[in-house]
Amino acid sequence: MASKKSKSVSLKKYKNRRQLNLGIFLFAIVFIYLIVTMIMFFTGDTISIYEVREGSIVRDNSYTGLILRQETAVTAEDSGYISYYQNEDSKVKAGTNIYALSQQPLNTDSETSQEGQTASISQEVLAGIALQVQSFNENYKPGDFSAVYSLKNEITNSLQETYSETRMEHLGAVIAASGQEVSSYTTDRDGIVAFTVDGYEGLTKDTVQAENFDNTEYESTVLSDQMKIEAGDPVYRLITSEDWSVIVPLDKETAEQLISDEVSSIKVRIDKDSETMRAALTVTEKDGDYYGCLDFDNSMIRYAEERFLNVELILEDESGLKIPKSSVIEEKFYVIPEDYITTGGNSSSEGVMIQQKNGSVEFTSIDIYDRSEDGEVYVSRDELNEGDVLVMPESSETYTVGKTKALKGVYNINKGYAVFKKVSILCENDEYYIVREGESYGLYNYDHIVQNGASVSPDEVVFQ
Repeated sequence: MASKKSKSVSLKKYKNRRQLNLGIFLFAIVFIYLIVTMIMFFTGDTISIYEVREGSIVRDNSYTGLILRQETAVTAEDSGYISYYQNEDSKVKAGTNIYALSQQPLNTDSETSQEGQTASISQEVLAGIALQVQSFNENYKPGDFSAVYSLKNEITNSLQETYSETRMEHLGAVIAASGQEVSSYTTDRDGIVAFTVDGYEGLTKDTVQAENFDNTEYESTVLSDQMKIEAGDPVYRLITSEDWSVIVPLDKETAEQLISDEVSSIKVRIDKDSETMRAALTVTEKDGDYYGCLDFDNSMIRYAEERFLNVELILEDESGLKIPKSSVIEEKFYVIPEDYITTGGNSSSEGVMIQQKNGSVEFTSIDIYDRSEDGEVYVSRDELNEGDVLVMPESSETYTVGKTKALKGVYNINKGYAVFKKVSILCENDEYYIVREGESYGLYNYDHIVQNGASVSPDEVVFQ
């Protein structure tokens, strides 16, 4: 019997061929990037960011000034008890009755003397006051409280004439009912009547002395009805001009700075009512002391009862973008004539034509950091090399790169990396600059900048 051969089968082990998983690869790259970023963030220097905002810097000095006016203390021609025809700070014409003198006090406060003498305000005056109040309501701003004082003065002036007429009628009735011999006295000039005197009425810019500014011994006399007056005593003060001055003592440094800067006009804030006005300024020296003379030509009546006035000289008041001084750095740039700037090919980006060694011309795109009024363009020194020869478009003229100028600026990080932006400084204090807003190649409100400009380099990635 024939034997059957058994057939053997050879089994070989094959390894499965692995394929690259693109998703896992990308995930690994991102994961490594995040790890490196976190390590750099926690181990590297922390860069502080500052958000640019609009602001202002006001530099002012406060003084107690001495008021000078064109005024006279008018004295009594006789003796007796005085009664006034006019109200305080009334405007009067020459020939108007101002006061009366009697040998006995007049009973100006009795009910019988006042019967039927209630002030009557005309409809015309009331309509004018209503318009003033309406205008005030429509234009009032919460931060401008001085407007309240202005409204008060306007209404007071509107009522002054009515009150004066009523007072004159009232005093005339009292005199007629008194049975006394009463003498009335008029003013010989137009002006404003005031009923306080202090002995400074004859003071002028030329006669002011240092001791006049010592208000610790200052005394002012208030004149009122039924006072006993002797001949030669002051009975009222007559102010004859709307022009007035405030003299302020200055320290030598401030005086010399004002003279050096040729300041002839200055903004002044008056503490009494927060009113801000402009005044003509002159600086003088007398006996080694410096004085600033502030001349005004309006609003005198608001301060007619004052002799000393607290004022602030606003030496600097600038608004713009407020940035830390630590953010500002100075960087050098190549400057080239603006005529050499062009656009290349199908691109709208700006650049220059650079002459190559073989004589050909090649367009190179550049970033511009500023343009000056005299036609110069500021270009980064990383984009051009010293000695590069630029060719003017549509011309054979050339310019060799080499001239440099410095710009002050900050590093803007809106795009995530440091970009130089130039700044134009308007004013400064100890910590901040005010810089011009909205300049080409400059800063804008809400931009993010590096707080310490020296801590980064151009184009450095900055994490916010």
